Order: sequence, then structure tokens, then C-alpha cells
Amino acid sequence: MGGDASIYKNSTPISYTRMVPNPELSTFYFLNLTGISIGGVALQAQSFASGGILIDSGTVISRLAPSVYKAVKAEFLKQFSGYPPAPGFSILDTCFNLSAYQEVSIPTLKFHFEGNAELNVDVTGVFYLVKTDASQICLALASLLYEDEISIIGNYQQKNQRVIYNTKDSKLGFAEESCSFI
Repeated sequence: MGGDASIYKNSTPISYTRMVPNPELSTFYFLNLTGISIGGVALQAQSFASGGILIDSGTVISRLAPSVYKAVKAEFLKQFSGYPPAPGFSILDTCFNLSAYQEVSIPTLKFHFEGNAELNVDVTGVFYLVKTDASQICLALASLLYEDEISIIGNYQQKNQRVIYNTKDSKLGFAEESCSFI
């Protein structure tokens, strides 16, 4: 809210992408997702070319088209290998038992948008902690049932981000910003 960007405490520059109008869902904000990368590896999926993704602070877990989720999951499992699996939880199906580990190396997750804008998902938005003893930790992304459903970037992947909705100029910006109540 407001136009004074000097009050922002972002640690990276703001990168903007244009909002894509959707007359059927005019109260929501859509963006052109051009790709996703895991640990710096750019993923290939046909659905990246099929249109907009909704960004929604009211949805918790991001939901991706099945072909996109399958590519994300496969690359994530390739890079995060050797850890024991754990049962799925609700809509989350890629889970691990990390209770025996003091430290793990988590691959980065990055969403790429039209105009070279990027959302670098904070490490706190990659995993969903189901059990506090770390015996069930899940990749915080889920698959939609059908390719033609609307993909959503939820609030879990927006943690520690400055998300700027510039509706006047029809653009949305992302910048990393550590959020705390202190």
C-alpha cells in the first residue's frame, strides 16, 4: 500500500512481471509463469506455455499442473536423495523422515515469470513441517488433478517475500525480505 518504496527492507531488488487479465476471474491476479528451477536446474514442462498462474495469499500450498508438478517432484527427488521417505500428508505426497539429521542441504526453488521476474522461494517455503520431531516433512507443493485446472502460487511459497501488487500499472513485483515481528 502506498508508493513509498524507501520503507521496504528487501534484500534483493524488486523484479516485476505483468499481470495477465482473466475476464472470467477478474477479482484474482494472474501472471505468466515461464518456468521453474530446482537447485539451478531449469525444468521443462509443456504447461509453462499454456497461460497464467494465479497468485493467492489466501491459498496455503501452491498447486501445479500435473505435468509441471511431476517435473518438479522428479528433479527435487534427484537432488534431495538419500533421505528416508515418510507417508504423505493431506495433498502433500513427497515427504521425508528427517528426524535423524541435524542439518540437510535443501535444493533451491525458483519460479520464473514473463519479463525475467523471479520468485526465489525462501527455504521456509520449500518444506511443510508436519511433525515437530521432523519425522514427517513434506515438499510444500501439490499437484492439481487435471492439466487444464488453474495453477496457484500459495502463501507458503510467498514467505519472506515482499510482494507488490501495482494494480495501477498492472504489474506485480517480488523481492526477498526477511519478515519478523521483532
